[in-house]
Amino acid sequence: MKLAAMTAFARPRAGRAWPGAVLDTITSRGFLVSAATLLLALFLGVATPIYVSLMGTSIPKLMALPAVMVLGLLLLYDKRVLLILILLVRAVGDPILESTKISLGGTQLGVGVGINLVIILIAALFTLERPKEFPRQLATAWWPFMLIIMIGFVVTPNKADGVRLVMATLSYFAIFIIGTYMVRSREDFKFALKVVISSSILVSLYAFVDIGLHARDSSFRLVSAFTHANILAFYLTLIISLLLYVLKSPTFALRQSQRLGLSAYLVLQLALLLLTQTRSAWIACGAIFAIYAIMFERKYLLYLLLMPLVAALIPSVRERILDLAGGNEVYTYAKLNSFAWRMVLWEAGLRWMAPSHYLFGYGVEAFRFHSQTFFTMAAGIDWSPHNLLVQLIFDIGVVGLCTYLFVFWRVIGRLKNLVTVDRLAAVLLIATMIAHLIVSTSDNIYAYLIFNWYFWFTIGAACSLAPLKAKVVKPFVAAPPGGYAVGHTARH
Repeated sequence: MKLAAMTAFARPRAGRAWPGAVLDTITSRGFLVSAATLLLALFLGVATPIYVSLMGTSIPKLMALPAVMVLGLLLLYDKRVLLILILLVRAVGDPILESTKISLGGTQLGVGVGINLVIILIAALFTLERPKEFPRQLATAWWPFMLIIMIGFVVTPNKADGVRLVMATLSYFAIFIIGTYMVRSREDFKFALKVVISSSILVSLYAFVDIGLHARDSSFRLVSAFTHANILAFYLTLIISLLLYVLKSPTFALRQSQRLGLSAYLVLQLALLLLTQTRSAWIACGAIFAIYAIMFERKYLLYLLLMPLVAALIPSVRERILDLAGGNEVYTYAKLNSFAWRMVLWEAGLRWMAPSHYLFGYGVEAFRFHSQTFFTMAAGIDWSPHNLLVQLIFDIGVVGLCTYLFVFWRVIGRLKNLVTVDRLAAVLLIATMIAHLIVSTSDNIYAYLIFNWYFWFTIGAACSLAPLKAKVVKPFVAAPPGGYAVGHTARH
């Protein structure tokens, strides 16, 4: 039998000439997989000595190539398992991933880039596997913005940074599409949220390490495993909104012990958010709770009024708030507060723009490239605008800004339909998107890859649960203690 099976591969099929049989063999799936594996092995055999010589004695950099190979093997094994693993650990991956970077042609490459490519590839595999389920209506909302980004990359004077922004944009779109594919029922949606929330456990544990190492520093801002306190702050804002949903939604049917544990964990996340010293994230979190209070529980408005008073008892928080009261005047040798300084930066950039660039801008990441030209206080630094709206106008023009806002408009429109399935989820996620736009006016939020991955994955998952068209909302069922009812329409 074995001999027959072996010779069957070499024999031409009945009625087929040798050329046709050879063509059948070459185009067979097994042959292609074997050929691809052989070519990959030959490439790695040639590339490994070169790679080792380039990396020198740096252990993290030497481990980068094997790490990428492991990602590839996991992708072949099960793309869903790989995605869940990435979501669980990516939030604490920066300390390791940053150490694997190498500079190639002015562009920083490392395992992080490989993970970005894996996310894009997973989205492509989902699409090829189930093309009929591709969310066309939602995807078309992204395409104008992505097209403008690509055009902006072609004309940008800052190609190195432009490559990173293009890759980030593709990965945001990919993780959004993945979210829509991962959810086909309410149980899938609950699982997706559990994965995102679970990613914060390692972040919280790492935060205690950060506190222990830097607590005596008077200017301490909690960073945890992230590269900047602001990224952690916006990530925590998303986690807090999801924890609020889990605690208040009857679909989770929490036991009393689970409710107490999650409530304590929510308080911990709020405390960590305070320690980041990120004022825009505080405002965003307050806006989410305010919208929730208005729509569901008015007593939370009282809590919101008391929170600033309690927070003001913390010296570092009080100083952070009082910092905005001074340093608002621009004159020689003046020390501006952070917001006033940003206002000067924004005004300088927008005034420098030529009218011919109002529509399509100067190219992606052009603001940083030209900042030393138009900003007199640049001091030799390429400054980001700390305002996504200003950056989009400068980089890809008013047209680019409109295409970006169009993504939010279309997605929020889809989430409005979620009211017929889960009113609480719809309100909280729309509030989270509004908060995203609020903080965009004072921060480089688009550059915060980790936060955007979890944000767009969550939004994509919710969009998949929402019906394509709004339906009449059915009467709400009674909710258990501490929870709020949702509509009991059929699953999408």
